[in-house]
Amino acid sequence: MIKPKQLKRGDKVAIVSLSSGILGEPEVRHQLELGIRRLKDLGLEPVFMPHTLKGLNFIKNNPSKRADDLMLAFKEQSIKGIICAIGGDDTYKTIPYLMNTEFSNTVRSNPKVFVGFSDSTNNHLMLNKLGLVTYYGLNFLSDLCELQKEMIPYTKKSYQRLFKNDQSFEIHSSPKWYLNRKDYSKNQMFVPLVEIEETNGHEYLNGFGVIEGLFWGGCLESIYDLYTSERYSDQRNVYDQYGLIPDKDFFKDKIIFLETSEEKPTPEKFKMMLYLLINEGVLSRTKCLLIGKPYDEVYYQEYREILLNLSYQFSLPIVYNLNFGHALPRTIIPYGIKGKVDFDKKEIKVIEKIFE
Repeated sequence: MIKPKQLKRGDKVAIVSLSSGILGEPEVRHQLELGIRRLKDLGLEPVFMPHTLKGLNFIKNNPSKRADDLMLAFKEQSIKGIICAIGGDDTYKTIPYLMNTEFSNTVRSNPKVFVGFSDSTNNHLMLNKLGLVTYYGLNFLSDLCELQKEMIPYTKKSYQRLFKNDQSFEIHSSPKWYLNRKDYSKNQMFVPLVEIEETNGHEYLNGFGVIEGLFWGGCLESIYDLYTSERYSDQRNVYDQYGLIPDKDFFKDKIIFLETSEEKPTPEKFKMMLYLLINEGVLSRTKCLLIGKPYDEVYYQEYREILLNLSYQFSLPIVYNLNFGHALPRTIIPYGIKGKVDFDKKEIKVIEKIFE
């Protein structure tokens, strides 16, 4: 795997709308301006690609232009990082415009920090296939543009991780979690999030000893959709055409991380998605499964019971309630980097440098 260089103060970072175009809509202008200030406070210079702010309809109807923006972000030598604006549901439509020799060579010769979550799972899996280490768990609108007076401390520390290249680090449970907002309008500026003490921490449901493997995963619904084409009828065909669905042996050395979206799938749907991945040879071969905190802790106990049963049925080590993905706050998890899950010490660590 190719590792990009860590970010440093003064670096330019591209903001790209690869799925939803909401960042270009007038109703989020106050969030956009806040996010720009926050990036600058981190010492970074934001660069908005030619189509990033074109709005919902343009972005929806022009996947080729979204792809052009990503290509340009990788080509531009002065840009050192790429941050996804937000998720959505049709990032996969950019794949036919990117899975070519030119893009592959561009990514390999100009590796950059790439961060995003949710539907950006599709971008991560494509870049992972091309051999680039990328970083799951943060985006621009959800994190840098969060309307509190200050960024959530745990999330801010995760962004600061992009400036470090430690030999190893532990993925801790946040001491607090937060309810997601129902209203993102201007009158919510600097209104604090509802803050809740974490009482469960990382739940080690089943497993023993020390497990090492390479991180791979993303949003559960996004991965389920690419296998089933449930949302878009051609999605599996696109993945098959460009060889993006790994063969089953790929998962033998993996620590898989999965999290659920703001759609808050019912326990029945949650179970169905997990068992689909068992049947597809994904979870039946993996070394360990990490599951993120459910959105606003909806169905927390129901999910836990499903995971516990799955864990014992398939002898699958599982750790539940990590802070990544749609629930607040968020850490980052690097694709293709070695991790360690210690069921005796109750620790999850990244055990190699995540940058060059």
